[in-house]
Amino acid sequence: MTTSGSTQGVTGADTFGLSQCRELRWNWSEARLFEAAVRDGEAEVSAHGCLAAQTGQHTGRAPKDRFIVRDSGTEEAVWWGNVNAMSPDRLDALKVDMRDHAKGRVLYVQDLYGGADPAHRVNVRVYTEYAWHALFIRYLLRRPTRAELAGFSPDITILNLPSFKADPARHGCRTETVIGCDFTRGEVLIGNTSYAGEMKKSVFTFLNYLLPPRGVMPMHCSANVGAAGDVALFFGLSGTGKTTLSADPDRTLLGDDEHGWSEDGVFNFEGGCYAKTIRLSREAEPEIYATTERFATVFENVVLDPATRLPDFDDGSLTENTRCAYPLHFIPNASETGRAGHPRNIIMLTCDAFGVMPPIARLDPSQAMYHFLSGYTAKVAGTETGVDEPEATFSTCFGAPFMPRHPAVYGNLLRDLIARHGVTCWLVNTGWTGGAFGAGERMPIRVTRALLNAALDGSLKDAPTRVDPVFGFAVPTTVPGIETSILDPRRTWADGAAYDAQAAKLAAMFRDNFTVFEPHVDADVAAAAPEMSAAAE
Repeated sequence: MTTSGSTQGVTGADTFGLSQCRELRWNWSEARLFEAAVRDGEAEVSAHGCLAAQTGQHTGRAPKDRFIVRDSGTEEAVWWGNVNAMSPDRLDALKVDMRDHAKGRVLYVQDLYGGADPAHRVNVRVYTEYAWHALFIRYLLRRPTRAELAGFSPDITILNLPSFKADPARHGCRTETVIGCDFTRGEVLIGNTSYAGEMKKSVFTFLNYLLPPRGVMPMHCSANVGAAGDVALFFGLSGTGKTTLSADPDRTLLGDDEHGWSEDGVFNFEGGCYAKTIRLSREAEPEIYATTERFATVFENVVLDPATRLPDFDDGSLTENTRCAYPLHFIPNASETGRAGHPRNIIMLTCDAFGVMPPIARLDPSQAMYHFLSGYTAKVAGTETGVDEPEATFSTCFGAPFMPRHPAVYGNLLRDLIARHGVTCWLVNTGWTGGAFGAGERMPIRVTRALLNAALDGSLKDAPTRVDPVFGFAVPTTVPGIETSILDPRRTWADGAAYDAQAAKLAAMFRDNFTVFEPHVDADVAAAAPEMSAAAE
């Protein structure tokens, strides 16, 4: 076996049983990885020098194929109702077979950090077959200095072999695709998927398991900070606007997806961004769009014009989940440290395709915990096969697939931090107004940005409000520069009775979803449920 690249730290590949690979390309730079990906036919080059790769059958995460090892250490700690379990011996068999599969192959190795706070970060070593995967994860995690690499030893090791096919009978998995996570030994095994996001989400899952016992809140959110040091967190599921709204030219970006909240404040887990690009426009999202014209930005399933090699961001023929990955410094006002103080505002984003939610509402602490545990957004027709009308999606803590502990662990920790630091919480609807999807229109981004600016600068706290009869939260009735009708969703519908029926329908979905949490929350949180009777009236 030969090796090339930067220092290998204090432990090498032999500690993971990978001593019989043909070559290990250790900590290669961005330019070398870009060159290798193109040379080996892994990706194309766009007109502006971006690397465009396709992922084949898997164009998104495979949550049903993700497994956590169930052993004495995880038996009581993991919420097994939310995840798939794998026995230690099955993972051992999977590891043996994947190591055998790696024999004689070229692997790329990256030594990286998960977490900007040295007190809470983890050392992550990633082995992968593809140069573009190595480039992706080099962007998405944090890059140690050369001096730090000399003493590097991994806390988490990821072996990612897209060409490996699992055997369900032997490995205890569901299909030939597998993502096996062993929290006790700090190992992740990924096979038969080229979707790069599986690597970063595995690190996030580990941090979601490791940090709560330390009193640190792991969060699926974006974050930015104003000139006065005021930190804002943006919770939301994919497609709700976390990346778009946190990339504000007037505020410093901490990160777009994953953060921790410790006794010292907020810190980013990542060193880059993984932005959705479907229907991306220069006018609406200039900071993100600019990264798509930077050398070595990674496109994932973005279609290029065969003649001009320009990306067509309106083309969803491969998937609606088109993405680009880039380092944080590609955003002009990104934080160098990835760290800031305690939040002043928390924004919970929802893309409400039912057209029921107001564009913004203020939440009291009980309501904030209720909506955090609910994690509501909606899918719309056309984005997935079989979805013909708006479909409610509830993902607890705005990231259920990556939250291995019981939701109450995260909910109680967040509630305590909100109370301790006097944080103001808001619910923001980036979805539909004037009717449900197909009848109404998407909430104008200018309205969302104007309301967010008013919330973050403090002026919205003094605005007159009404209490929503269904959801009970405080909704502003007048905001300078915003037409008053859009603040009251019922007034935007042509048929008030149709709105009431839709509101009652969504309220029932909220209540049905929350039944699993009611035994684990205080009475005030359970009482924050929407009133179906009010919607019916």
